[in-house]
Amino acid sequence: MLSFKTPAVYQASKCFVTYGIMGHLDPKQPPSKGKPWATLASQDFVHSVDLIVPAEAHDAVQEAIAKRPAPEFRRIVLSLREVLGGEFFTEYVKKGDIMMLSQGRIGIDNVYCLKNGVLTMFLDKEAYESAGLVGKPHGVKGKRGLKPRWVVEFDLKGDSMIHGKKGFDRLVYASKNALGAPVTWLFCNTSKTTLNPDPVQQYSTTSQNPTPQISADIDAIQPSFQSAIASIASGDKDDLETYSTEIYEWLSLIRLESPRVHAGDQIDPFLSRYQVPEGGTRAKVCKISWHGFISPSWCRQVLIDVVAAVPSKTWFSFSTTTFSKGIAGEVSECAFLRAPGPSNEYLMWEVKTHE
Repeated sequence: MLSFKTPAVYQASKCFVTYGIMGHLDPKQPPSKGKPWATLASQDFVHSVDLIVPAEAHDAVQEAIAKRPAPEFRRIVLSLREVLGGEFFTEYVKKGDIMMLSQGRIGIDNVYCLKNGVLTMFLDKEAYESAGLVGKPHGVKGKRGLKPRWVVEFDLKGDSMIHGKKGFDRLVYASKNALGAPVTWLFCNTSKTTLNPDPVQQYSTTSQNPTPQISADIDAIQPSFQSAIASIASGDKDDLETYSTEIYEWLSLIRLESPRVHAGDQIDPFLSRYQVPEGGTRAKVCKISWHGFISPSWCRQVLIDVVAAVPSKTWFSFSTTTFSKGIAGEVSECAFLRAPGPSNEYLMWEVKTHE
């Protein structure tokens, strides 16, 4: 895995590229360690998922993803105190598997998120001091124009997180007095069990389903993945940087449905100087996208389904993008490309930003 140097103006973002070979995949015992599985599972809250495949693999992929629809998510209004009490806390937080993200921008607003039972609160100095909780400084030190921020974490699934315990009671007290305002959350139940009656129903909720959006038969000029992977496999760092950058750029333009990669595109070179890498051929590709509040575990399982459904001679790309963070709109992204051929070679790009 290599990270490439970037100009000083872009130092807030880094792209790590990994070249590797996938081992045998057993869908009955899905992998959880190593790349790309651990990388996908470690992401925060996913906003967009894009799957790109050649047209000939579209039917096989459609059949695979039809068996695994994305979990429904809801927009819900409730206070932090309501999250920490009643059946909602007992059934969803302590026993269940949910993820929640409150409205706001980290680094600007007071934001709460809940994932894997861990409550994380990003607070300004005033709210932090009023709450009386123990946290740590958050953000870049000495950054001009930004006020001090703090982050506080609680593992709500821990044995000490019950009423009557000092630490939990202090959190409940803070949620009543300093952090008591109702906020809008995105809520997703990632477990396979459905509660009846559902504790969420007593609150103001709006349900949404991330349905796949399909762009079929995109007439594009496709770069030669075989040639690029063969050059990268030789171990030359310059080849890795050159070809991985070109392929990532092409995949990004397909995701954007840019006409720059379409066959017959005749844009004035004064407006755009982009050209598909040499050796490109005309091909039909399809893009399948999901948008919403999506769990990393679902993304990982969909990638497993696609790997099992698409023949090894066929390439495909799978990418996930998390919600933006902070005033600059920073995001984290993971993009995966399995190259065509029986060797199961792949490239993976991890775009990370500093908070």
